[in-house]
Amino acid sequence: MTAVAPEVGIDLDRPRVPFTRLVGVELRKLADTRAGKWLLGTIAAISLLVMVVMLWVGLAEDVNLGFTDFLTGMNIPMGVLLPVLGVLSVTSEWSQRTALVTFTLEPNRGRVLAAKVVTGLITALFAVIAALVAAAVGTALMGALGSGETSWSIDASQLVGFYAGQALALLMGITFGMLLLSSPAAIVVYFAWAFVLPTIFGVAVAFIGWFGDVWPWIDFSAAQTPLFQRGGPSGEEWAHLAVSGTIWLLIPFVLGWMRVLRSEIK
Repeated sequence: MTAVAPEVGIDLDRPRVPFTRLVGVELRKLADTRAGKWLLGTIAAISLLVMVVMLWVGLAEDVNLGFTDFLTGMNIPMGVLLPVLGVLSVTSEWSQRTALVTFTLEPNRGRVLAAKVVTGLITALFAVIAALVAAAVGTALMGALGSGETSWSIDASQLVGFYAGQALALLMGITFGMLLLSSPAAIVVYFAWAFVLPTIFGVAVAFIGWFGDVWPWIDFSAAQTPLFQRGGPSGEEWAHLAVSGTIWLLIPFVLGWMRVLRSEIK
């Protein structure tokens, strides 16, 4: 008698994994790995160090630093390290060989990538809250220890712009991670883009006359600077941000998204 294998079918009525659960899993992944823990701890430690150094310099030079000054200082460590966190949120699936498990439990890779993007935006929000706390502590200490009046004034547009800057930096990290799917390669290429390319642009502006008119439209880093100014960017500055963002963020993001959807899982 020949044994007949049971039929195996796909349950099309099985409910999908809730998107909120995917976001929760991605948030947990950021802190579960040693790299993620060290990176989050480093961001907090450097932010505290920046606040202490700014406070010490302000008191030593008898300069009354305000809330916006301290908050601007927090942009230094976050603008450097948050993109690395964005890179690791994507490339860890390949470097730690968890992509097979992730995309088996949720075959729709687009939903997983969307959860990573939402996680990045939430992480940027947490980073901004931490920066606000550090800036508030620094401002309070400056007011208590300094010799003059300390300013606490800040516009809502500046707060929104500060968050937008951190969110864009983290999204750039996610974009490079999707494009290269390798942590070392994505981090190196990102830092080359963030620090080497603006230098090249600056040299080009100095020696090539016509490049000065083109530069504001292609330098994404410089286009983000007005986000934190009082009153927000002007109409032309928004146009610079939109065009340069399309070149350096939107188009690479779409290409990286397509690569993840089509890449072979080994």
